[in-house]
Order: sequence, then C-alpha cells, then structure tokens
Amino acid sequence: MGMDIAIAAVVSLIVGGAAGYFFDRARRGEAYRTREQIIKDAETEANNTRTSKELAFEKELLDRRKEVEKEFNQTRDELRKLEARLEKRESTLDEQAQDYLKRERMLETRQTRLDEKNKVVETKERELERVLKDQQEQLYKITGLSQDAAKELLLEQLGRELSNETGALILEHQAKLKETCDRQAREAVVMSVQRYAAAHTSETTVSSVDIPNDEMKGRIIGREGRNIRAFEKATGVDVIVDDTPGVVIVSAFDTVRREIGKLSLQTLIQDGRIHPSRIDEVVAETQKEMDEHIRQLGLEAAQEANVPGLHEKIIDLMGRLNFRVSYSQNVRRHSIEVAHLTGMLAQQLGLDEVLARRCGFLHDIGKAADHEMEGGHPAVGAELLKRYGEGPEVVHAALGHHDDIRVEHIYTVLVAAADAISAARPGARRETLEKYIRRLEELEALANGFPGVNQSYAVQAGREIRVVVDARQVNDREAAKMARDIAKAVEQTLTYPGEIKVSVLRETRNVAVAR
Repeated sequence: MGMDIAIAAVVSLIVGGAAGYFFDRARRGEAYRTREQIIKDAETEANNTRTSKELAFEKELLDRRKEVEKEFNQTRDELRKLEARLEKRESTLDEQAQDYLKRERMLETRQTRLDEKNKVVETKERELERVLKDQQEQLYKITGLSQDAAKELLLEQLGRELSNETGALILEHQAKLKETCDRQAREAVVMSVQRYAAAHTSETTVSSVDIPNDEMKGRIIGREGRNIRAFEKATGVDVIVDDTPGVVIVSAFDTVRREIGKLSLQTLIQDGRIHPSRIDEVVAETQKEMDEHIRQLGLEAAQEANVPGLHEKIIDLMGRLNFRVSYSQNVRRHSIEVAHLTGMLAQQLGLDEVLARRCGFLHDIGKAADHEMEGGHPAVGAELLKRYGEGPEVVHAALGHHDDIRVEHIYTVLVAAADAISAARPGARRETLEKYIRRLEELEALANGFPGVNQSYAVQAGREIRVVVDARQVNDREAAKMARDIAKAVEQTLTYPGEIKVSVLRETRNVAVAR
C-alpha cells in the first residue's frame, strides 16, 4: 500500500515536470510570436505617422504659400493704386505749373503796362508842376503878394474856417452826448422801476379804539377821572372821550406812543379790569412787546432790503418808521422800496450796488427821531448815521437827498431819484393818486368832447389815449385830423409829464346772420 503511494507520487512528479516543461516551451514560443507582432505594428504605426506628418507639412506649406500669394496680391494692388494717385497728382501738378506760367506771363504783361503808365504819369506830373509854377508866378504878379505872405493869408483863412467847423462839431457832439446821457439815464430809471414790483403803499395811521358800549366810556374815565389820568400819565397820550358812539380817540404826536396807548387801551377793554395799578401793569407789558415788535420790524426791513451789518440803534429806528407815514405812505416800506430802486440804478450804471442799497435804505431814518432832535429829518438822519458809524456816502445821501446841499457823491443823486420815483408813482401817496386819477379823467373827458367819439380810454398810466369813433360819422381823413386836433387840445389844456400818444380807432363791421 505504501509502495503504491510512493509510485503514484513519483509518477505525479514526472507528469507534472513534463507538463511544466511543455507549458514553458509553449509560453516562450507565444512570447516570440507576440514580440514580432509588436515590432511589426510599431513599424507600421511609424510609417503611418511619418506619412501623416509629411502630409501635414505639405498642407502647411500650401497654406503658407497661399497667404504669401494673397499678401503679394494685396501689396501689388496697393502699389497700383498708389501709382495711379501719383500719376493723377503729377497730372495736377503739371496743370498747376502751366497755370502758374500763364499767370506769370499775365503779371509780366500787367507790369509792363504799369511801367508804361507810370512813365506817362511822371511826365504829366512834371508838366503839371511846371504849369502850377507858372500860374503861381502869374498869381504873385497879379496880387502883388510874396510866397510867404500868400501862405500866411491862406493859413489864416484856413484857421478861421477850421475854428468855425471845430466849434460846430463840438456843439454837435455835445448835443449828441447830452442826448445819449439823457436816454441812458431814462433807460436806467425805467429798467429799475420795471424790475422792482412793489405793492402800492397807501395807508393811514388809525388812532380810534372801538368800545362795546357807551358804559365802557365811564369805566375808562373812572371815578373823578382817575383812570383816564393814570392812563394818560403812563402812556403819554391824550384820550378823547366825546359823544361819538362806540369810539374813543387816542391822540399823540409820537406815533409809537399813540400805538402803545391804542394797544394798551384795547387790552384793558378786553380784560375789563380798569384801575390805575392794572393800567400801569398793562402799559408796561405793552411797552415791552412794542419794543420787541419794533426791533423785529427793523430786522425784517433790513433783511428785505438786503442791508446787513447795521447798528442795533439803527435797526430800532428803522422799526419805528413803520409807525410814521408821509402823505399816507408808510415810511418803512418807502425806505425798503428806495433801497431796491437805488441798488438797481447803481447796477445799471456799474456802481457799488450794496452801498447804493444802504444809502437808499437809511435816507429817511431822521423821520424816526426828528421830533426828539432839532432840525429837519435830513440833518437829523445824517447826525444819527454819523454817530453810529456809517460811511460818508450814506451820511451824505441822508443829508442831501432833497437837494438842499451841493452833491458830493453819485449815490446821493441815485437816492434822490429813487425817492422821487417811490413817492410819485401812482398809488404811493393819497394826494398823488388823486391827482393821477383826476388827470386821467380830464384826459378822457377832453377826448369825449369831440364830435363823433363813442368812447375814449386812457392807458399806459396816462401816456396814451385811445379814442374810438363812430365809423358812420367820421371817415378816415377826419379820423387823422381828429388825432392831431386832440393832441393839440391836450397840449394847450392839460399839464402832464413826458408826452401823450393819441390813437384814433375807426372800424366798420358788417354782420349778417344765416338762418
């Protein structure tokens, strides 16, 4: 049994070794065949790669050749175009050269003609000099004057003629200069008036106080008049209690005191407690409120007129002007208006607009204290402005804006003009407004008095009158004559500033209605 196993093992070993030998040999043979195949494939792939590279190189060469040929063709086209332009330019230059040659020949011909003419002119000049010399000699023989004496006589006569002509020219230029200056001055004034659109100031200081009933009059007077005496003592005003129903009059020369008295009395009437101690208390409170109100009015006026840097006392005085009127025109509003007008006039003339507004704003400040100081309001205002550090132009404008002194500064003239404009414009003052309306009414009544006139209208502040006539009574020729007749009648009858244009309107209307 053991023997069999051993033999089987040996046989297995022999069989296994033989199988391994044959297997190894077979594997090596397969390896040799695979290597040859790999080498053959590699050679084939190398041939293919070399062929593809050669094809790619040949294609690149062809593409490059095409690009070179394309660039060559473009360069050749450009050279042809350049050659064509050069040929065209050469042709143009040839034409210009021929033109220049032609002009040069023409200039030579003209120069020759000019030389010939110059020779003729020189000959004639010599002949003229000889003739003049002969005539001068004959003139000297006839007149018996020497050459120097003739020159002196001629120069003397020429000098007289030149003097007359020079004087005439000077007068002519002076007239033109005056006309130009007047026109520019009118334009400056008109421009300033048109640019400043202020509300017409026409107001009256009211000194009456309304009371609810006549019983209040007795309470205001008090027992044996103690209330009214205490009130007049505290306020400095006079209280007039008469038979007028529902009204008590407060009278005082000082408008500020009168306003304080009016406000205090209104407060007492509303409160109902009227006795001396309450009167003193209310008057003191009203006085404080009035002081603050006056200062606020002054600040508002300075800000509206655009005049900064004023002294506190000047601001208070400008606020007090709110309670001062001149011919019903509020002086504070008038000062603001004059400030704007003066500034605009200075701007038109190229002057200092800021200084001009300051001069115009402060020109009437003396009216706030003329009852406390001696002298008229121009002198009082100049003294106050000098006291509170204003410049000489401002002081002089306040002192001389009514033409009382010799004018030393141009701003005084501007302030005077603006002051007159503000006071004279229609509606500014009650008296001026009444005269203005009366003048318009007289102008319209004068035109309406002509036969054939239907209606007339004064327009443009009375600078033009438009007359509407009846076309059936007045023809075109009669309308033209009527315009001249009305203008002559206005000149002979009315007094007016500037000139008035008369326009006569005649119209015929034919109306038909289709039904």
